[in-house]
Order: sequence, then structure tokens, then C-alpha cells
Amino acid sequence: MSLPASRRGVPVRPNDLSVGEMAARAGVAVSTLHFYEAEGLIESWRTPANHRRYDRRELRRVAVIRVAQSLGIPLAEIRTMLARLPKGRAPNKAEWQAVSEDWSRELDARIARLQALRDDLDGCIGCGCLSMEACPLYNPGDRKGREGPGPRTWIARERRLRKAT
Repeated sequence: MSLPASRRGVPVRPNDLSVGEMAARAGVAVSTLHFYEAEGLIESWRTPANHRRYDRRELRRVAVIRVAQSLGIPLAEIRTMLARLPKGRAPNKAEWQAVSEDWSRELDARIARLQALRDDLDGCIGCGCLSMEACPLYNPGDRKGREGPGPRTWIARERRLRKAT
């Protein structure tokens, strides 16, 4: 079987994947690939017969997107991280490392916030409900409400964590 001609006169590489092959290898639906592409998260190219083809290296981007989404990271944040990587070619090790170091700091801060939430779920967070036994001790008469709306203890901790990172 001969390989079809590709975009811009460059022959199709044997490692390029059709949309079905890409979806199968990445473990996502074809529609998910189309969505990621429409969102600018991944790229494909078209053969003269208008068939989508993906560089195999796009699998890494899809894997990062899937893992991040499964952990509750918003697509906008994933997009921001991926936008720092080069388009049209595979990122080299230094480029991935630079992005991963920055993102690692953000993930560490997220982990700290999640741990704080876990640890505070059964205690007073300064929300003003005064319904728990501890609330009248930590927030008598909802005095934290004078500081502003929302869970004041949580908000103060968030500010401290942001300053520390």
C-alpha cells in the first residue's frame, strides 16, 4: 500500500495516525479528539483526500489532558499550560521540563488547598452557619462575617498559601 501525499509536499510519515488509530491508542472517542482540536489543545493535518492525520507525538498531549481532567483541573488551565509548548513539532525535553516545573508548583499549591479542605470539612470554616458545635468557639456571633462574605477562615488560608507560592 502506498502512502498518500500529505500537506505541504511532505510525505505521510509511517508513524502518523488516522483519527481512528489516534482515538484507539489514546483511549478516547473520535469526538473527543475533534473537541480537543477545536479547542486548540492538539493539532492534526489533512491528506489530499481530506482525511485527518495526527503526528504520533500528539498522544502525549492527549494523555496529559486526560489525566489533568480526571483530577478536576479545568480545561482552561490545561490549555494555558499546553499553549507554552511549541506547535507543529514535538516539544524537546527542556521545553517539557520548563512547563512541568511551573505546573508542578501550581499542582503543589492545589494539593495543599485540597488537603486543607479535607482537614477543615468537619470544623468551622467561618462561613457564618454557626450550626456546628465548634463554630460558636471559633466564630462567636459570626464575627468573621464582618470581614466580608464567604468562608472567611478558608479565604484567609488561601491568601496565605498564595503568598507562600
